[in-house]
Amino acid sequence: MELDAAKAIGAGLATIALAGVGVGLGNIFGSFLNGALRNPSAAPKVFGNMMLGFALTESVALFALLIAFLLLPL
Repeated sequence: MELDAAKAIGAGLATIALAGVGVGLGNIFGSFLNGALRNPSAAPKVFGNMMLGFALTESVALFALLIAFLLLPL
């Protein structure tokens, strides 16, 4: 296998993490919406935690894309 082909396959495999990020973001926002509809007075208290979870989950996507772009042949 040539080196360029291996790099392209590795970059494709690195983007598999984006599927997990999509599921994680859906869980975060779905749970927040469910909790906010059940107890609207608690929604402002957990909004900061939700945003922290969003930022940490999104950082996994950015790291995966960074690795994929570093692996791509120039």
